[in-house]
Amino acid sequence: MEESEKESLDTVSPENAEGSQNQDELIMAQEKEIAEEVSQLQSKFSRIRRTRPDGNCFLRGFIFAYLDYCVQNREELTRFKKILESSKNELFDLGFPKFTTEDFYDMFVEVVSDLEANGTSQRVESICNDSGTSDYLVVYLRLLISAHLQKNAEFFSFFIEGGRSEVEPMYRECDHLHIVALTAALDICVSVIYLDRGKAESLAIHNFPEDKDPLFFMLYRPNHYDLLYKT
Repeated sequence: MEESEKESLDTVSPENAEGSQNQDELIMAQEKEIAEEVSQLQSKFSRIRRTRPDGNCFLRGFIFAYLDYCVQNREELTRFKKILESSKNELFDLGFPKFTTEDFYDMFVEVVSDLEANGTSQRVESICNDSGTSDYLVVYLRLLISAHLQKNAEFFSFFIEGGRSEVEPMYRECDHLHIVALTAALDICVSVIYLDRGKAESLAIHNFPEDKDPLFFMLYRPNHYDLLYKT
């Protein structure tokens, strides 16, 4: 897909019925190696919310789903705001540049304050589909991921190459370790369902972390994440 086409798409789309698949998904569903996985997926999840395929898809989906959960569970919104407020000085202590970091932080705090006053799913969708706002939120989550990796460098150094250059720039896809770091930094659980042409007879489902109940669900297909909603 051309960059201009990607930029014309919503960063997070409206919900669609899982059965209303586009052409490439229909082709995938016809492939024998994943036909059983697709059937299981459709039995467990009835709706899908697509994200813009620009390398930020996991974080755009994560931001929408988590903020949407927060406006429906106000105690979580309050808890998240406290984490957010304490994160700025933590980033400064790790050497992140104050001027730019504060810009991204201020935007996130402004969004959370807006949702405290006007918190609805429709408002979350509107915020997330403002490309400028969405980009700022994505960048700040990238900084939180980077910070968590740096604070736990001894553990993560065995698994990650490239350091900050693989985490902080926009349009870099999130991998398993980034999800581990982000969910740990925010102390929440996300479930990822993998539909990646594997040889397993059942869906591969991974909770991050494994010992908690997920707040929301994401679908991974090669190089892309979307949001899923249970039947």
